Amino acid sequence: MITLTKLNGKSFQLNPLYIETIESFPDTTITLTNGRKYVTAESAELVKERILEFYQCINLLGFKHMED
Repeated sequence: MITLTKLNGKSFQLNPLYIETIESFPDTTITLTNGRKYVTAESAELVKERILEFYQCINLLGFKHMED
């Protein structure tokens, strides 16, 4: 799960495996495969980074390179 923030400032958890699209209208709108939409305070780029970290954490895209 990734942690995101609603426009009212409340945090929520979202399973990125169900994300179909991420759009900026200018607010970032995430559409899930079931058609449900979430508007977040985070930028689309930050959401993408969190999704990538999640996929790497569950070893879906390979291991994240460790820094010294």
